[in-house]
Amino acid sequence: MIDIGSNLASKAFREDLDTVLRHARRTNVTAIVATGTSESVSRAVLEIAREKSYGDGPRIFSTAGIHPHHAKDFSRSSADALRAMACNPEVRAIGECGLDFDRNFSPRDAQLRCFDAQLELAADLAMPVFLHERAAEDDFSAVLSRFRPRLTRAVVHCFTGTGETLARYLDLDLHIGITGWICDERRGTHLVELVRRIPSDRMMIETDAPYILPRSMPRAERPRTGRNEPRFLRWVLKAVAEARGEAEADLERATVATTNAFFDLPADA
Repeated sequence: MIDIGSNLASKAFREDLDTVLRHARRTNVTAIVATGTSESVSRAVLEIAREKSYGDGPRIFSTAGIHPHHAKDFSRSSADALRAMACNPEVRAIGECGLDFDRNFSPRDAQLRCFDAQLELAADLAMPVFLHERAAEDDFSAVLSRFRPRLTRAVVHCFTGTGETLARYLDLDLHIGITGWICDERRGTHLVELVRRIPSDRMMIETDAPYILPRSMPRAERPRTGRNEPRFLRWVLKAVAEARGEAEADLERATVATTNAFFDLPADA
């Protein structure tokens, strides 16, 4: 399996990242794309990809981007820093970038400027985009519609939206990332039907660790801390396979092939 979105630079992993990665490999997670969410975090996950990618853990890659929560801090120097990081072979996408009108930690106009700048960068570098959207479907789609002809590939990470939203994103030729949200009986049951609509060559799976611990895990296996880890990706795979009526092995092969193609991963990954 390949985890396309894990926040490996989170302080939740500060004390035991090596152990976390070993556990991931033992549960058949062969590669992880570590998420960059700010200039500093993008640098941190790039270093993790450089330093931790070999040995008895999974192969690690990273993204370089500014999350909409941090859009207010975006500047020309930020764009230059992302461009420089993107030149490294470990960096496989621009992002996490997008719009979040749910929490509005940054003003909306700042989010839009930051989003535009990163899409421009991705288009210029011919790199995929790792996207975030919350409560901003209309503006998000409008921005992407302008840029989509110039973008190579784009994935909406941690999709939790409606059927109408999914249709709109598929019409924009976007890939869809599914997390343990589908395992949550309180708020994710609508995804059980929606994942059946996603073409196999447009769907990938992720943990978004340390967040969104799959609630479908047996209680005995859930960590007391509530921390999600890449090793729990198998519960996302299981939930998606059951929802689609597919064998887990078949879905695993399909998501790995899709992920390899999307991020253009090297053969040894």
